[in-house]
Amino acid sequence: MLILPYILLMRPNQPHQILVLLFDGFSNMVLASAVEPLRAARDLAPQAPFTWRLASLDGAAVRSSSGLSIHPELALAEAESFDSLLVICGYGVRKLARKPVLAAVRKAARKAGMVGGLDMGAWLLAEAGLLNGYRATVHWQELTAFEERFLDVRVSTERFVLDRNRITAGGASTVLALMLKLIRGTAGDALAFDISNLFVYDVETNFSRGRGAHNPSLIRVPQLERALLAMREAIEEPPAIRQIAASAGLSTRSLDRLFHRELGLSPGRYYQMMRLNLARSLAEETALTVAEIAARTGFVSTATLSRAFSQNFGHTIRDLRKRRRQ
Repeated sequence: MLILPYILLMRPNQPHQILVLLFDGFSNMVLASAVEPLRAARDLAPQAPFTWRLASLDGAAVRSSSGLSIHPELALAEAESFDSLLVICGYGVRKLARKPVLAAVRKAARKAGMVGGLDMGAWLLAEAGLLNGYRATVHWQELTAFEERFLDVRVSTERFVLDRNRITAGGASTVLALMLKLIRGTAGDALAFDISNLFVYDVETNFSRGRGAHNPSLIRVPQLERALLAMREAIEEPPAIRQIAASAGLSTRSLDRLFHRELGLSPGRYYQMMRLNLARSLAEETALTVAEIAARTGFVSTATLSRAFSQNFGHTIRDLRKRRRQ
């Protein structure tokens, strides 16, 4: 029996109300990537079927990862009817996974025809058991931890995943790609194309690539995209730069010139920064030891990680965790 994604079963040009549930630590860019295409659809085609409302668990203001406060329209329990529920979480999602929160999310999900997790929203849905047996993805930095934590979820490395009545996406550009697909399926190709032009977004190129095409400004340099993808796929056991160059179809010297031209630094330095950023995320979001973080980010020892971390961020992992606790 062929089970079609809910998005393909939605009736074109029929009203579709989306409830966006925000939690503290959400990404402004992810929220904008989810809502702005809908706003553009409404502006460009007043007959577009989408409406949306912002909610928080208790109706109180929520604070983004950059400190901006959003005042939602309503509390989650006050939303009586909606077609889709989109959950957006970011930093601190593990602390959110308490029984009352998970129960509220499960109750809301029962009202929705489609349930989605954006950025780390997929983590919260998985904690609530709402992704068991489904294919799903999450922000690329958390993919390994996500797969280890949720054995009943079929974890995917795709940019976004549609599996029956569940949708998941990682970072801001993947959410934008997902929303454009939603708009295309319900309001037509022409409107989706106009919106993609409005946001200067090369839809077809990004749809045809894997998770690597995370930055629309880089899609004109496929060798750079291939190099970045090779780096991200081997965080725990970083390959030599010559191997990354080979993955991109370049010589080591050409790869170095490409990185300096496009990113202003060497491939090795960029790769180290990528791994250090993941190490910082793990230090903030998990209880892993420094040794475990070093292993997950490709550093040969805790001393090597600690030294690079301090040089790059100006403080130690211990200092970082102390500040987060305070």
